[in-house]
Amino acid sequence: MSLQEAKVKSVLSGDTIVLHKIDNPKQERTLSLAFVTAPRLKREGDDQFAFESRDFIRRLLVGKVVHFKVLYKIPTGANREYGILRLPNGTQLPEQAVAEGWVKLRDDAGRKDDSEDATALLEKLQVLEARARADSKGVWQESGGRIESTSEIPDPKAFVDDHKGEDIDAIVEKVLSGDRMIVRLVLSPTQHIQTMLLLAGIRTPSTKRTNPSDGKEQPAEPFGEEAQQFVETRLLQRNVKVSVLGVSPNGQLVANVKHPLQGSIAPHLLKAGLARCTDHHTTLLGQEMATLRQAEKSARDQRIGLFQGHVAAKSSGSEQEAIVSRIQSADTLFLRNKAGAERRINLSSVRQPKPSDPKQAPWGQEAKEFLRKKLIGKHVKFTIDGKRAATEGYDEREMATVTYQGKNVGLLLVENGMASVIRHRQEDTDRSPIYDDLLLAEQEAQQGQKGMWSPKGPSAKQYIDYSESLEKAKRQLTLLSRQKRVPAIVDFVKSASRFTVFVPRENAKLTFVLSGIRAPKSARGPNDKGEPFGQEAHDFANRRILQRDVEIDVEDCDKVGGFIGTLYVNRENFAKVLVEEGLASVHSYSAEKSGNANELFAAEKKAKDARKGIWHDYDPSAEEGSEDVSAGAETNGQNGDATATRRKDYRDVMVTHVDDSGKLKLQQIGTGTAALTELMSAFKNFHLNPSNSAGLPDPPKAGDFVAAKFTVDDQWYRARIRRNDREGKKAEVVYIDYGNSETIPWSRLRPLSQAQFLPSKLRSQALDAQFSFLQLPTNPEYLQDSVDFISQITADRQLVANVDFVEKDGGLWVTLFDPKESGSQEQSLNAEIVSEGLAMVPRKLKAWERSAGDLVADLKKRETVAKEERRGMWEYGDLTEDD
Repeated sequence: MSLQEAKVKSVLSGDTIVLHKIDNPKQERTLSLAFVTAPRLKREGDDQFAFESRDFIRRLLVGKVVHFKVLYKIPTGANREYGILRLPNGTQLPEQAVAEGWVKLRDDAGRKDDSEDATALLEKLQVLEARARADSKGVWQESGGRIESTSEIPDPKAFVDDHKGEDIDAIVEKVLSGDRMIVRLVLSPTQHIQTMLLLAGIRTPSTKRTNPSDGKEQPAEPFGEEAQQFVETRLLQRNVKVSVLGVSPNGQLVANVKHPLQGSIAPHLLKAGLARCTDHHTTLLGQEMATLRQAEKSARDQRIGLFQGHVAAKSSGSEQEAIVSRIQSADTLFLRNKAGAERRINLSSVRQPKPSDPKQAPWGQEAKEFLRKKLIGKHVKFTIDGKRAATEGYDEREMATVTYQGKNVGLLLVENGMASVIRHRQEDTDRSPIYDDLLLAEQEAQQGQKGMWSPKGPSAKQYIDYSESLEKAKRQLTLLSRQKRVPAIVDFVKSASRFTVFVPRENAKLTFVLSGIRAPKSARGPNDKGEPFGQEAHDFANRRILQRDVEIDVEDCDKVGGFIGTLYVNRENFAKVLVEEGLASVHSYSAEKSGNANELFAAEKKAKDARKGIWHDYDPSAEEGSEDVSAGAETNGQNGDATATRRKDYRDVMVTHVDDSGKLKLQQIGTGTAALTELMSAFKNFHLNPSNSAGLPDPPKAGDFVAAKFTVDDQWYRARIRRNDREGKKAEVVYIDYGNSETIPWSRLRPLSQAQFLPSKLRSQALDAQFSFLQLPTNPEYLQDSVDFISQITADRQLVANVDFVEKDGGLWVTLFDPKESGSQEQSLNAEIVSEGLAMVPRKLKAWERSAGDLVADLKKRETVAKEERRGMWEYGDLTEDD
């Protein structure tokens, strides 16, 4: 009989080999070596030298093409075939095995085949055995060959902990399916463990198996047998390195199995389309998971194996930009694009702390606040990853990846323990593109006991509703009115001028109402009709301040417990912003009472001139009324941008006060002055009448308008309370028609409740102003010299002011002239101050200042002379730091 060709699949023992056809691996046959026997590998304990005997043949034959010949068969039981093998290099078996001493001749060897060839072979084997025995080779050694081999690992987790990071030498004994196998772990030459392990990071389809519960055979899943065969042909009975990573829920080892040349088998299976990535191994593999995902993607793109007929999910397109307009929860945001359209999105693959979980639920508000602080009002980039279909209780949801300053927002939440990671089904297409990073971040957050993984709950925030009743509001009013610029958060916009705000440092919730304005009402319900521009105003407030960090100044409370005052967003008075946009009008009395009248009237004039909002059909010729306190308060160009130019707007004025920083209070001489003279005369006569001598009925509050008796001349003037000292029974007052202030006892105060004297009848006559083109000294001593000099040269003089520029809040920048002395533009009080060395020309000029080149050049010449003559602030030379 001629020699046949086959490939060696595996070696069962030192004398038995499994062969398969080269072109059909499923066609197998078992061949035992003729005339010899080897020690047996047994479950209850191996024979001496059984492993070494098999290992000699295994290393020699597995995976190789051989030629074989069957010499005889023994028909008992398994009908075993016995024969000889030859390798391409000429090595022959059983001769080589006998020569190395790893098999023994059978006692009955001579009776098996009495042909001439068989007799000759047997004689040769007897000679080789005698030589091996004499040399104590293989099984003929006097000692050794005892290996402790177990199939039980008592504590798999402890085993993993002991061997993590090691590459353990191993042999793959059996491939059960593409992702699970029996391996022999060679811990030492005399200690082996045979155990099942799972390949880390992948799942392959199952092979054909019998259900132990009912004995029925379950067919293999599609590509299950192909996956098993793929691994078998590459790893079965090969020497491999095993890196144990963890333990499955069933107590099985999860490991990387690496071929000595080709590395881990897992990516090769994935590239062939015979496996899918399994998410729950991500935390074991770490960054290696990215390699597996890439391999899976390659198979999916090529539509091979499991991915035949795969249809790629439609990409939602490129990255988009938007502003975060509202945070609904830690995983749901509202985004607004440049066109103003709003859309709700859910963060891909992350979930807010579960309200149904007693441990996680308390963190829901904390997580929402974490996200609000980070994102509200910020520009973000987002990409839609997919859509989750509508289910009972949920609408269709868009799942998106959102990044802020290059950082993935979902990852940020998970890293801080403010969200968990959704365990996706295999077919879910809306998962995050950085899903593995999320799983790793969650594991780190759990180990670090961050956020909702902490054994302690968050510090509970119980907000007390100060606006619950008028009585409660009045009790809290004093506390809040004493504080300035109190940090708060707008929780809800009831209307354009009425909000619910949280004050964290007081643990307070309150209704807050903007003072000084009236905003049109929006519709309260579907059947209700709002006022014109009411909805626009409401929407504008929602866009600008909902969920924003703001500051509030409380002045008073209304009849239903709402707190009245000023709200600042980004340090800007929001009432002024509404008025400027034409979405509210000024309420004169409350504006005067709040002290923001100048700013609000200037904003209203701006809105009227631009015909914005409620003023869209404004006709100035139809308007009657007293002189506008902010006459000429329209802005120049773009309020100080590159197009702004210096104005020419001359007004007769008197400086009524110079404060410690050198800022001025002006009275404009004209109809307002005449009206003030008339009012002051009546005011004086009113207070001379003994029947009007009653003091204040209650302690004064910040923001109240009062009559105050000026210390210097003991005359009564209109004033507003700036600060109140209840213990000392004193108050700091600002004289609204002159701008100066002082602290006086309550006994020098009287009510200002008479209609003819109210600011609504005649507005405050003191205007805020600053010197144009000047920068006063920063050194306190020189600054005081400047203030004294300015007070001296402006005292009791009727001057002319050129209003060079008007700020948005109505503040004026002025150049002052004495009409009796000034013969040109250069002869101004501003120039006089520079000449005395008590101010300098700013190193960084505003746009409108730069437009007056000649004037600036003259002032710089004066500054140079003052320096040379060591005047004022230059007495020790040029000490400026910002040259």
